[in-house]
Amino acid sequence: MSRRCASIDGCAGQALNSDKRRRTVKDDPGARSRPGAEAVDLLGRSRDTAADMLRVNRWYRLALAALIAAILYLPGLGRPALWEPDEGRYAEIAREMVVSGDYVTPRDDWQRYFEKPPLVYWAEAAAIGLFGVNEFAVRLPAAIFSIGEVVLTAAIAEAMLGAEAAILAALALALSPLFFGFARFATLDPALAFFLTAALGAFYAAARAAAFDSRAGRLWLLTSAATLALGTLTKGPVALLIGGAVALLWLIVERRTREIARMPIVWCVIVFIAIAAPWFVLVELRNPGFLHFFIVHEHLARFTASEEHGWGSWFFIPIVIGGTWPWIFFAPAGFMALHSRHEEGATRASSAKFLGIWFAVIFIFFSIPRSKLGSYILPAIPPLAIISGYGLAQLRAMAAEARRRLLLWFVTINAAAALVSVALALKFLYPVHPSLALDGCLVAAFVIVGALFMYGTALDEGRVGYGIVALAIALVATLGFSERARRDAGPLTTYRDLAATLRPYLHSGCVLGSYRHYVQSTPFYTDFPETRVEYFGELSETGLPVQRGANFLIGSRAKFAELWKSNTCVILIINQLDLEQLAPSLEPKPSIVGCEGKKLAIFNQPAPTPSACKQGRQ
Repeated sequence: MSRRCASIDGCAGQALNSDKRRRTVKDDPGARSRPGAEAVDLLGRSRDTAADMLRVNRWYRLALAALIAAILYLPGLGRPALWEPDEGRYAEIAREMVVSGDYVTPRDDWQRYFEKPPLVYWAEAAAIGLFGVNEFAVRLPAAIFSIGEVVLTAAIAEAMLGAEAAILAALALALSPLFFGFARFATLDPALAFFLTAALGAFYAAARAAAFDSRAGRLWLLTSAATLALGTLTKGPVALLIGGAVALLWLIVERRTREIARMPIVWCVIVFIAIAAPWFVLVELRNPGFLHFFIVHEHLARFTASEEHGWGSWFFIPIVIGGTWPWIFFAPAGFMALHSRHEEGATRASSAKFLGIWFAVIFIFFSIPRSKLGSYILPAIPPLAIISGYGLAQLRAMAAEARRRLLLWFVTINAAAALVSVALALKFLYPVHPSLALDGCLVAAFVIVGALFMYGTALDEGRVGYGIVALAIALVATLGFSERARRDAGPLTTYRDLAATLRPYLHSGCVLGSYRHYVQSTPFYTDFPETRVEYFGELSETGLPVQRGANFLIGSRAKFAELWKSNTCVILIINQLDLEQLAPSLEPKPSIVGCEGKKLAIFNQPAPTPSACKQGRQ
C-alpha cells in the first residue's frame, strides 16, 4: 500500500480492502485501462460501494465501543464518597463556580486557586447544574472523556492496523485497571489524555494524507491545534509540549522534517491562541500576578524542584505494567508484528514508530521530575493499548506451538503474581483491614481464572476470539471487585458521613475548622467555608488574599484557643492523635460530635457523643 490515503477513513478502507483490489485487477487486467470501467471487489460490489459499507460498519463499531465503555464507567459512578484530597478539591472548585457565578477565577474554599486551568471545572460545574451537587455530577466529565478516548483509540487503531486491531485496542484500553480506575475518578488527567489522543490522532491523519498542505491535511492539522488548545485549558502548556515533541520526533525519525514548511503553521497558531489564550488573559486582568505564579511556580518550579509526591525515575514502570495488565503482556508480539516484512510493512512500521514515540515521550517527560502521581501516565496508555490489541490480533496467525508457549507463559506469570499478591494481602492487610484483604484475594483469584480460561480456549486457532472474550469477562469481574475495594477503603480517605453529622450544628455565625489537615470535601458536603488552623499548604502559596468571610486561616494554637473559648460556635475536624496534644489548651472541654476514619469533629459547646465515636475511642 504505497499510495498515501487522504484521511483516517481512507487509510482504514485502504488497509482492509487493498488485497481485494489487487486480486480484482489480477483477475481482469483490462479493468484498470478500460474507459469508464468500474473497479469491483471480490463480491461484485463497486469499490465505492465497498468503501461506503466499510465506513458505515466503522461507525457501528465506534458506537459499540462507546456503548461498552459507558456500561463500564457510568453505573454506580456516584456511589463512593469523594476521596481526599483530589476529588474533594476539584468538586468544591466546580461547586463554588456555580454558587458564585464566576467561571473565570477558580476558588477552593473561597480562596483563589490557580494551580490548574478551568476546563474540567467548567465541565463539572455544567454537570452540577444538570444533576445537582453530588458525586455523580463531578465524576461524570472524567467518565465521558474516558468513553471518548476509548472511541478515539479504536478509530486511530483502525486507521493504522485495521478493524480487528481496533476492536481489541478499544477492549485493552477500556479494561486496563489504571484507565478504568481514573475513568470513575474526578480528576483532570482523563480530560488531558483525551485531548492529547485527539491531537496526536489528528496529526497522524494529516501525515498520512496526500500532503500536509492538501485540504485534508490542513483540516487535520487545524483539528490537532484546536485539541492541543483544549488540552492546555485542561492542565496547562504540558499538552502543547508533549504533543509537539511527539510530532516533531516522529517527523525526524521518518525523515520528513522538510514537510514542516508545507504545514499551515500560522493558521494552527491562530486557532490555538483563539481557543487557549482568552481565559489566561482574562484571569490575569482580574488577578494580577496570576501568570507569574502559574508559569513559574506551578510549572517550571514543580518540574525542576518540587518534592511533593516525590518518587524516583522508576516510579512509572510498575504503574504502567500493573495499570495495563494483562493486555501489556501481548504488546511485544504486536510490536514485532508491526515490524515484520510484508507488502504493508513500511506503512505499519511507520505506525509502530509513531506509537512508540508517543509512549516514550510521555513516559520520559513525566519520569524526569520527582513530583509524580500515577494518573500522569494516562496519556501514554492509548498507544500501548493499540500495540497490545494488535498483538492479540496476531494470536490466530501464530503457529500452534508458538501460541501454546505464549499462553502458557501468560498463565504462569498471572498465577505467580496473583499468589504473591494474596500472600502480601494476608500478611500485611488482613490484620488491619480484613475486608480489603478479602477484596485483594478475590481480584487475584479472578485474574488466575481469566488466564486459565483464555489458555484453555485460545489454544485452538478457531477459538482465539472466545478466549479473548473469556479474559475480558474475567477482567470485568476483577475490576468490579476493585470498585468494592475502593468502597471498603472509603473510611480511610473519605469524610462524607462525618460531614453529614456536622450539618445540624452549622448555622450562621459558626466557624467550621480543620486542624493541620485541610479536609477538601467538607465544604462541598456542608456548603460551609472551612477555616484552616495551623495549615500552610497549597491554598497559601498564591500570596493573594481570601475573598470571602473571615478567619479562613488561623496560624497558631494560641489564636485558635482564644476563638474556642469565645462565644462563637466552633467545630473543629482533627486527627485523633492531634486531639491528645491540643485538648489541654482548649477551654471549655471539647465535645465529640462526629467521627469517621482517623478524624473526629469536636465542638466547643455541650453535645452528646455519638455511640459510634464512643466505640471507636475505646
